[in-house]
Amino acid sequence: MKKLYSFKVYFVLFIGVIITFLLQAYDIPKFDDNNPNIDQPTREAYSHFQSTGQSSTPLTVTDATGFDNFEMGTDFYEQNATINQNNPLWIFFGVNAGTQNAWNTTNGGLNWTLFNPSYPGGTCCDPWSGYLANGTLIYGSGVNGQYVYRSTNNGNTWTAPVLSVSGFDRNTIGVEVTGTGPYANYAYASITGSGGAPFSRSTDNGASWTTTYTASPHSLPGAMIAVGPNGSTNGGCVILVTSSGGSQNATYGFHRSTDGGTSFQVMSSLTVAGYSGTYNSAGRLVINNARHRTYPMIAMDNSNGPYRGRLYLVYSSNIPAGNGNKPDIKLQYSTDQGATWSNYIVVNDNANPSSSDQWFPAIWCEQTTGKLYIKWYDTRNGPSNYTTDVYATYSTTGGTSFVTNQKLTNAATTNWPCPACGANTNCYRGDYDAIVANPVTGFAIWSDHRNCTAANMGAYFPDYALRVQPAIQTIAATNDSDFSYCSVPAVKLYTNSVKFSATVSPTPAAGTLSLQFVNKSSAQLLDSLTTYPDSLRLRMKTSGGVTSGSYTITVKATGPNGTPVHVRTITLTVSPTGLTNTNTEIPEKFYLYQNFPNPFNPSTSIKVDIAKQGLVKLNVYDVTGRLVSTLANENYNPGSYNINFNASNLSSGVYFYKLETTDFTSIRKMIIVK
Repeated sequence: MKKLYSFKVYFVLFIGVIITFLLQAYDIPKFDDNNPNIDQPTREAYSHFQSTGQSSTPLTVTDATGFDNFEMGTDFYEQNATINQNNPLWIFFGVNAGTQNAWNTTNGGLNWTLFNPSYPGGTCCDPWSGYLANGTLIYGSGVNGQYVYRSTNNGNTWTAPVLSVSGFDRNTIGVEVTGTGPYANYAYASITGSGGAPFSRSTDNGASWTTTYTASPHSLPGAMIAVGPNGSTNGGCVILVTSSGGSQNATYGFHRSTDGGTSFQVMSSLTVAGYSGTYNSAGRLVINNARHRTYPMIAMDNSNGPYRGRLYLVYSSNIPAGNGNKPDIKLQYSTDQGATWSNYIVVNDNANPSSSDQWFPAIWCEQTTGKLYIKWYDTRNGPSNYTTDVYATYSTTGGTSFVTNQKLTNAATTNWPCPACGANTNCYRGDYDAIVANPVTGFAIWSDHRNCTAANMGAYFPDYALRVQPAIQTIAATNDSDFSYCSVPAVKLYTNSVKFSATVSPTPAAGTLSLQFVNKSSAQLLDSLTTYPDSLRLRMKTSGGVTSGSYTITVKATGPNGTPVHVRTITLTVSPTGLTNTNTEIPEKFYLYQNFPNPFNPSTSIKVDIAKQGLVKLNVYDVTGRLVSTLANENYNPGSYNINFNASNLSSGVYFYKLETTDFTSIRKMIIVK
C-alpha cells in the first residue's frame, strides 16, 4: 500500500513538472492581475488573444485618397521598434505574442518577415530593442529578468540568449548610436526590480552584461534609458529615469552617468504627470476602462545640430488636472542632462483638448537631423464614442514648437478598445508602442483595433499618398501602347522628392514590353515629382509580338533614401495582334504563304488561308526553337487573312513562323537582315 501511495505521489509530481515545462516552453505568461503596480498581460486579454489567434500575413491597407497603412500581422500588443541608421530600409520590432515574436523588413515595410526567438520559459513580454552603429541588433524581453538576443542581419538569425539584468517587470534597453567615442556601441538595460531599478551595461555589443547600479526609489513599472553626448563626447551621457509614488501621482527620478554606465548621480525628480484619464477602484489609470500608465518616455539629441545633447521627456496628463478629466500629451526638455527642466508644452493641437483623450505617447529623436518625433492615440474625431486614431508630429526647434498634428490611421477604431473592457478592472490592451525615424521620415507602429484584433499597424510620417489609374489596361501584342497616371494627390507634411520605377511580371516569353515614365501632358521623360499634388504617366508599349496573356506591372514610389516607399499594381492584358481578314470566301484548304518581302527589315507581311472555323495559332521562333513572338492565338472564321510582322526588336538571322490549327500545321522560314 505504501509503495502504491509513493508511486501516486511521484506520479503527480512528475505530471506537475511536465506541465510546468510545457508552460515554460510555450512562454505562457504568469499572471498577476490584482497588483496595480505590475504591468503585465492579464488573463482576460490573453484569453481573447488565444480566441482570435495570430496572423502572420502582412498586407497594405490603402484609403480612398491613396495613403497606406501597413498591417504586419496580428499579435498581442506592445510593439517596440528600432531602425538601422546605416540602412533606413531595415526596420525591426518586437511584440508580445504566444511566443516572443520579432518582425523585420529590409525593404522599408513593403514586406515583413516573422521570427520567433526561443526565449527561456517564462520570459514573455515587454519587448525592447536597439540598433548599435556597427549594425548589431539588440533585442531584449522578459518578465522574470531580461534576456537579450543579438543579430547582425536584422533578426534573420540570432545568438543564444543571455541574461542582461534581473527583475520582474517592464524592462528596457538603450544603445549608443554614433559608433564613435570611448563608449562606442555600448548597450544598456534596466528593469523594475524589488526596491529599485537594476541597471546593467555591455561593452562588447551585448555579448555579456554587468549590473553596475540600482536606481531608487522605483516602485512603478517604467524605467527608461536615453543615451546621448556629453559635450563633444559621443555617447558620454546615459540617462536612466525611474518612476515612484502612486499611479495617479508618479514621480520621475533622473539618474545620469558620464562614464558609460559605471556610476550614476541623481540629477532631479519631477512630479508632473498626475492623473491621466480616470483612476479606477482597481488602482489603475484607464481610458474607457482600458489601463494605461504615465510612462516617462525619454530621448536625447545625438546630432551635431543646435540642440545637441538636449534631453526630452514626454508623457500624458489630464488638463485640467484631476481624476476623470481628459489627458493631453505633454513635453518637457532639459538642456543640462536632467538637472533642470522647461515648462511643459502640449503637443496635441486639437481645438478642444479638454473634450478628448490623448495617450500612449512614443518618442524618437533622429540622430542625424535632431528632429524629434512623437506619436500617440487620439479621440478628437469622435470623443463621445472613443473613435480612436493615431496622430503624430515632429519638432525641428528643440521641442519648443511642433508642426501641425497629422492623422496616421486611415481607418479609425470606433468604441476603443476592442474588445471592450469591464469597469474597475485591470484591463490590458497594451502598455506602449513605438515610432522610429531616419533623416527623411519616421515610421510609427501601434496596436490597431479597427477589426477588434491586436493588429500590428504602421505608417510613415511625413508621407505622401499614391494613386495609379487606370489600374486595368489592355493593349495589343505589337506596336501598341497606353498610359496610366501615377499621382501624388496629397501629402502629410512631405516635402521631398518622389521617384517612380516599374517592373513587369512575368517577363514576356516573346516580344518586348517597355515601361517608361513621361510628363503628364507631353512626351518628355520624367520619373520624379517634387511638388504636390502632381502626376506623371507610365507608358506601356509592346513591340515584336509580345506573348499574349496577363501581366502585373508593379509601380514603386520612393523618397530620396528609399523611404517612404509605396507600391501599386496595374493588371495589363496583352491581346494577340490578330489576323486581318482580306477575303471572306472560304478557302478550299489551309495554307501558310511565304512572307513578303523576305529577307526583310524590319517588317514583313504573312498571309494564311483558314478553311475551317477554330483556334488559330501563328508564332515566330528563333533557330533554337525559342518563341520570340505570338502573332495570333484565338478563334477565326474561314477566310484569307494577313498580318504585318514588325521585327524591330529582333537581331539579324534566320527565324521560323508556324501556323497551327486543329487540323493543320505548317512552318516556313524567314530571314531578317539589318
